[in-house]
Amino acid sequence: MDAQSYNAALAELRTVRDAIKKARAELSKLEADRNKRITQLAAYDKAKAERIAPAAGLSVTDVVAVAPALAPDSLAVPVSEPHTQTPNPEVLAPASVDETAHQPQGSVALVASAARAQPSAAAAPAEPSDSATPPPASEARSLASIPEGATGDNWFTHTQGLASTRPNFTQQARSTVFLDTTTGVLVHRQQTHHLDLGNATAANILTAVFHTIPEGVERIYITAGDPWHRDADRYPYLRDAVAAWLNAPIPGWRTDTGRGRDRMAGHFVHARNPVGRYQRENGEQHVEIRSVGEWFDTHGDDPAVIRDAFVLLWQALRRHWSDAVIMGSPSQTGRDLWTRTIPTRGQYAEGFPVLSEELRGLLHATAGQGRNELITPPRVPEQLPQLVEYDRTFAYAKHTWKSPVGTPRRITATTFASWSEKEQMRALYGCGHWQVRVTVPDTWNHVGLLPAPAPGDRAWHYPAEPGTTFTTWAGGPEIHTALTNPITPWKIEILDGILWEDGKPLDDWAKKLKETWTNLTAQAHFQGDPQQARAAHLASRAVRSILLYGIGAFAQRPRMVTGTTPRTAERDVPADAEIIAFDDEHITWHKPTGFSRDPNAHPEWAAAIWSAARAALLTQRHRDDDTYAGALHTEPGTVVAFRTDALYLTQPQNWPYHHQPGDYLLRGHLTGPLPAPTSEEKLLTLRDAGRTVLTTSQEP
Repeated sequence: MDAQSYNAALAELRTVRDAIKKARAELSKLEADRNKRITQLAAYDKAKAERIAPAAGLSVTDVVAVAPALAPDSLAVPVSEPHTQTPNPEVLAPASVDETAHQPQGSVALVASAARAQPSAAAAPAEPSDSATPPPASEARSLASIPEGATGDNWFTHTQGLASTRPNFTQQARSTVFLDTTTGVLVHRQQTHHLDLGNATAANILTAVFHTIPEGVERIYITAGDPWHRDADRYPYLRDAVAAWLNAPIPGWRTDTGRGRDRMAGHFVHARNPVGRYQRENGEQHVEIRSVGEWFDTHGDDPAVIRDAFVLLWQALRRHWSDAVIMGSPSQTGRDLWTRTIPTRGQYAEGFPVLSEELRGLLHATAGQGRNELITPPRVPEQLPQLVEYDRTFAYAKHTWKSPVGTPRRITATTFASWSEKEQMRALYGCGHWQVRVTVPDTWNHVGLLPAPAPGDRAWHYPAEPGTTFTTWAGGPEIHTALTNPITPWKIEILDGILWEDGKPLDDWAKKLKETWTNLTAQAHFQGDPQQARAAHLASRAVRSILLYGIGAFAQRPRMVTGTTPRTAERDVPADAEIIAFDDEHITWHKPTGFSRDPNAHPEWAAAIWSAARAALLTQRHRDDDTYAGALHTEPGTVVAFRTDALYLTQPQNWPYHHQPGDYLLRGHLTGPLPAPTSEEKLLTLRDAGRTVLTTSQEP
């Protein structure tokens, strides 16, 4: 093969690659349809996996993975199977004696399973309780565990030389402009300009902005137009269109490589809110193009109103932080403001140490974020009488008063079992993360309470079928809720756990943000000028984003590096990289690089807040009103969906609302009969309609 043939073959290979990418999208739809049909067949009481498997073109094991109820006896793992060195507790742990069998109604159903600490017990006969029924062997996704013995014990430490400390420098503000790429309106300080943006490529935007404002612009917020979606129809995925827009060549500019204390370099490819970072070829000018959608939804607001919102936000933050600077994103701003609340005296004056990489990895794999669940018929009616949306106002701000601090302790099943009931409940009410084996009560007829791993990366579901047993990890607030819920306690077996001291590392930061939010919300309500009232409302939404995404930033996901390589140098694409987009000029790829040495990585704080927020969706006490709110305080069969901070119900509720963080605000109300939504898209369509109807009915 000569060079010409080689290049021709490469071109043909690229064509095949493009075709494969499109085919995969279609294949995913077909596989989802196949799985749906398997689930429907499984509802037939005489259905058998060995009959369905050849019809589906799958193995019996694969069919059972889709519909666990079809598991034949031959696939069940015997309880007496020998214990291995690294067991899956859900399959291999012996059944513990049901200590709750003779307890009175309303007592706590809590069992400390010593299976992990006593391997010899693995051959013990199963007790005749519901929890003795082994789950299907074909578990779709299993969660990580802490290794036995000294290996696991060594995880319980901090990363040497890495801690969150108070900064000794002042952030520098960036000169910012606000641009509507639909109308070409540009707002810089208090001046408005009209630009000709052509087809709104990155090159057009940079050329037009710097022609109008020759010097000083360092950040361009796009307020409307989403120019990175202009050619979306040409690409199979939205990310591909965004990557192509970001990486299109710009004469005189190249991708930014970072500067000074700002280590942010390269483009951030995101389907909705990407970030383009560019610098002049001579290296003297740096600028980033960002979406204002990172901060709040604009609904077509004028760039001048959006600029006023950022000014009000900065002024409000300055009342609490004299050196406050609004950075590019809410998460960056949130973490920077938090570091400026780190105490200068006391136990943590030297900073908050960062957990070992092993524990951070475990928390990343086992601590989910918001609960997103759609409940479909027959668990809800085919025709809904109503659809009522309740949203917890500024929800995460309610759960920052207590967070884990100090060196974590490992609480094995044996240790937990040795404690008194009072000590056990105190531990579960404290700052902990627990590996548990859960059994849904036989009489249960409401929503699921605890997250369980579902098929797919970082996917979760909430089992509610009576008698179901599963193994999972959950935070203390959720475990406590499962044991003390107002209907009937669930059976919880403690397999392992991580326990911290209770502390308040986020309390000062969150209080200042809550006060800022309250102030801006009041301005929006009482401001006589509609334009300034709207700006104050947007600023209050930005404060919400600072706290919400600031907490998310503490979670520190494993780092993913994104890069681009010219098509003429394909061999330079890293061997372990995944190609995520390509065009005639560039190949865009990303690859995982593990956890960076981030001094502000505290996934234990994010996990604790997320767990508390999920628990509050189920039950939340309003002390001043001596009442409760949440999904468990509704009639069975009336919960349609959970979406992070929101509940969707078929009946309105008389829950108190005092404009405080965590209160349930009525956001939408749609009168039926309505077909029960069977997809997220249909739910969001009904949600938007319900919000419109409620807003219209409340107008004077």
